[in-house]
Amino acid sequence: MNTLQKTAAEVEARVEALLSRMSLEEKIGQLNQVGGAEFAPGPKAEDQIRKGGAGSVLWLNETKKFNALQKIAVEESPSGIPLLFALDVIHGYRTIFPVPLAMAASWDPAVPEQAQTVAARETRAAGLHWTFGPMIDIARDARWGRIVEGAGEDPYLGSAMAAAQVRGFQGEDIADPERVLACAKHFAGYGFSEGGRDYDPVYLSETQLRNIVFPPFEATIKAGVATFMGAYMDLNDVPASGNRFLMRQVLREEWGFTGFVVSDAFAIGNMLVQGHVRDRRDAALRGIKAGLNMDMSSYTYTENVAGLVADGALTVAEIDELVRPILAIKIKMGLFEQPYADEALLEQVVARPDHRATARWAAQRSMVLLKNEGGLLPLKKDIKNVAVIGPLADSMEATEGSWMVFGHRPAAVTILAGIRAKLPNAEVRYAPGPEIRRDIPSWFESAMIGGAPKPL
Repeated sequence: MNTLQKTAAEVEARVEALLSRMSLEEKIGQLNQVGGAEFAPGPKAEDQIRKGGAGSVLWLNETKKFNALQKIAVEESPSGIPLLFALDVIHGYRTIFPVPLAMAASWDPAVPEQAQTVAARETRAAGLHWTFGPMIDIARDARWGRIVEGAGEDPYLGSAMAAAQVRGFQGEDIADPERVLACAKHFAGYGFSEGGRDYDPVYLSETQLRNIVFPPFEATIKAGVATFMGAYMDLNDVPASGNRFLMRQVLREEWGFTGFVVSDAFAIGNMLVQGHVRDRRDAALRGIKAGLNMDMSSYTYTENVAGLVADGALTVAEIDELVRPILAIKIKMGLFEQPYADEALLEQVVARPDHRATARWAAQRSMVLLKNEGGLLPLKKDIKNVAVIGPLADSMEATEGSWMVFGHRPAAVTILAGIRAKLPNAEVRYAPGPEIRRDIPSWFESAMIGGAPKPL
């Protein structure tokens, strides 16, 4: 048995002991996920952590900073509760794998399972505990920009790939120091936005939800997923962040989910923008009542929940209900016993040759040959002239795929470079074509491609 593994009774007893000595403000703090990077909105992370006002940190990818913030949480906050550090690790941390849509094209669940096993090992070595993946939204409109993160249009394939990724990330025991918490997202219906426009409303019948959208999510619960993430958009005129049907009736009552749910970024506060609530106080009330455990950086809970309890709109018991699974996961992971990361470990882990071998194998399994007209492939090694066309052919970033972790520096061998290396005696002519337009907010782009947070 893992020395950090605990029985259900032990976990429950420790959770209740913690709750009994926590103030209301600390309990609300556990429901608050703060941004750790300089570009993140809201109060300074250190100040929130020091007073027990944070349960988790995101938008940060720096092992030394993880330990510095964790030291504040463990040694200076009132109850000494460790933080969960979270980041989007979608298809690799330092060792990059094919994008999820490509891995799904293998029709082999072993591909994403082994890929996410490697990703988990590297992610945890960096000091992170939790990834916002897998994204398992079924999508059937090619205009929707996030299809690349999922498994496509089929709920059966989507279910198989979703469960495989959870097994890869979490393994059999979340106390394993080479595993991370998985997060099934976005619950639910996000891929069916009107006109394929991200964040736009979704209208689906219950038959469509249960037969198309829900199966991959239920598959992750059967695989033991620890957390869920809500979606941004309205589902049948009710934002997912305040949707009791999704989070209480289906997720907890019907499926028996015992983990916790985090909102998507700013989504609780955005219920005001969506016209569903009167003000941010009302947004906090509806999020709590719906059963949404953690507010991702909109600070709607920290600003309003204490007042809602004082007014009698919420009870302390309702807050305790949402805090329990967060504390339970921290206890199960052994964070109270081992809160800090080994700052020398990551470079040792990413140097493992089997990681690169697994990435190469996953790429080979994911490749799909649509047509080999006239037996053209494989190319003859004595070929004399090759034309390479298109801007993606010489882009390391595009070769590695979308959704890199913050601070990642692309290092892929591009198609153009690979062809030139394999055919040194051929004349390889390259026509890049038009420049790619990338409509990404400046603050987000700086984080995604190595700007704001320092790279590891």
